[in-house]
Formats: sequence, structure tokens, C-alpha cells
Amino acid sequence: MRAIGIILAGGESPRMRDLTKKRATSAMPIAGGYRSIDFALSSMANSHISKVAVFTQYNSKSLNQHLNSSKWWDFGRKQGGLFVFTPMQTQDNSYWYRGTADAIAQNIDFLKASHEPYVVIASGDCVYKLDFNKVLEYHVQKNADITIVTKDLGERDDPSRFGVVSVDESGLVTEFEEKPIVTSKTTVSTGIYVVRRRQLIEMIERAGSEGCFDLVKDIFVRYRGLKKIYAYPMNSYWSNITTVESYFETNMDFLNRDIRDYFFTQYPTIASKIEDLPPAKYNAGSKVRNSLISSGCILNGEVSDSILFKEVYVGNNTVIRNSIILNDVYIGDNTYIENCIVESHDTIGANSNYVGDPENIKIVLETNARYVL
Repeated sequence: MRAIGIILAGGESPRMRDLTKKRATSAMPIAGGYRSIDFALSSMANSHISKVAVFTQYNSKSLNQHLNSSKWWDFGRKQGGLFVFTPMQTQDNSYWYRGTADAIAQNIDFLKASHEPYVVIASGDCVYKLDFNKVLEYHVQKNADITIVTKDLGERDDPSRFGVVSVDESGLVTEFEEKPIVTSKTTVSTGIYVVRRRQLIEMIERAGSEGCFDLVKDIFVRYRGLKKIYAYPMNSYWSNITTVESYFETNMDFLNRDIRDYFFTQYPTIASKIEDLPPAKYNAGSKVRNSLISSGCILNGEVSDSILFKEVYVGNNTVIRNSIILNDVYIGDNTYIENCIVESHDTIGANSNYVGDPENIKIVLETNARYVL
């Protein structure tokens, strides 16, 4: 493909509360065995984008470990590859990334050394599948300066969390407002953009010289009246996971067989780093209904309408309902969990009770000793 990819994965999301104390939002586990960034990486790889840069910053240890090999997304090749850029102190620069535009500016040599004419920019905290070849074809057909991939949320989510877009009959963007306080519009930016590489370099360098550091507010919104910005509508599944509520709902969507099939059995599929774990073990007396159970789990209790990530142990007479249990959690006997997200590596003692509200999901953080010698 005639484009390079950039994935912005360095931001902090306070609305994720305690869930991002251990990891970046782009490293959040999804659907039992994936990370959020896998969806952007897989879409780029499936679109034959062979050169991708990931910009990380906040709490990036887990994300960097996940990206330590590019082979899972087929980026291990002589030409192109997967590049991970973190803030670097030099004699000329001692700043962390001060925004999305600044992240690109501090690594502008990556753009200048590339030869592909276009750049596809995406966020690492969204769940979707997209053929970027079709977006680029639309971009060229419209002779656009910038193309924004948009999604009509309907009543599913709060559009004020995103950039809100209005378009005319030809698809030209007539209004673009970043995260308005109140809005009646439902068409939003998905955080995916296509722009010509040389033009992006020019806009980034100009913004930096003026002390502007945000890619959307300081460049795309600012240039709305000067550049031809078109909207490419996405009609397939898309979800952003930057709040606890949206993260929970997105995972629960994968209990729907149609959505699971769309992502994991219909070509092209989503790739992720693979771990060698034994299959889940269902001991006598265990009951499972409408749930995703990942490899390495051992079940003795009852699980319904829930997602259990890798290596979760569920004790005897334990009941888990409408909850997400992240990796490597030990849940003791006679425990009841409902409407909760249990953080990874937690140890839940026997006879515990954790109940959240469907409208206010409870995050469970426990550091009990798992083994006593």
C-alpha cells in the first residue's frame, strides 16, 4: 500500500479510573485474549501497510512488552516493519510528548525518511476492522487534503466524548468541533485520518513553531476552512474504550455471536501476541452460560454473561455474573461477583462479595496473599 501507518498510543485516560494504573489504554485487554491496539495494528497489516510507527508514553511498560515482536502482525520484514517510539531526552529536547502533534514532531525524521506518499493515522484505543485501501481510494478520488473516518453513533454513546463532524452531500466536512460540552450531532471522528505525507510534515512543523501540540485541535480543526477535509463514513462495528463504561460494554459486545464471528472468523481476522497455555478446564460442578472463557482458566463454580481472561481460577460454589475478570486472577470459594471488573493478578479471598450496579460498574482491586507458606 502507498501509505505508512502511525498509531497514537501514548495518552492517559482519567475516565478509565483504576484500570489504567497498570497499563496504557491501548494495552487494555479485549475479548478474552486481545489488546486494544491489536485492532488498529491488524487493520493496517491486513491493508498491506508494511511500515507502522507506534507512539507510546503514559504507563507504557505493558504495551511495550506486547509489541516486543512484530511477527504477530506480520511486520517482520526487510522493508518496513514495526517501530515503537517513546519520548527521548536529548541535548536539544527534554520534553515528554506534549500532545499528539508533538509526538509526531519529536519523531519527524520517521516521516522524512519514508517514501510512501500518504500517512494513515489511527488511535490505539478503539475496536474495529477497516480496509484502509478503501479509505485511501476515497481520499484520492475526492482529491482531499485530509480524510477523516467518521461513525454515526446513534444513541449508543455520548458524542461529546469525541470530535463532532457535520458534512454536506458530497462528504465535505463543513463543521468539526473537538469534544463539545453539549451537542445534538451524532456523527463523530473515529480518530482515523489520511493525509499526504509531505503535507503532514509541513503542518506539524508549522504547528510546532507556533507552540501548538495537538493534532486535532491545532491542525485538523484549525485548517478546516483552508484545506479540503472529507469524511469517510464507517458502517461497520466501531467502539472507543476510554471510559470504564465503554470498556465494559465493548467487551460485553463480544458475547454476541455475530460480533465474535465478524472479528475472529470472517476474513481478515484480528491478530495478537500468542501465549502457550493449556485449554480451559471445567471441573465437576462448574456451570457456564453465555460467557467467554480463555485459555489457562480453571473453573469450579458458576459463570454467566461474563468474560474471563487468561489463567483465571474460580473456586467452589463461587458465582460470577455480568462481570469481566482480567488475567491471572484467583477467586476463592463461596464468593459472589456481579457487575464488576476484577483487575489482573488480583487474589479474591474465600467468602467475598462484590456487587456493582449495571449503571456504575465496580472495579475490584485486591492484593491478598495468594499462597501462605
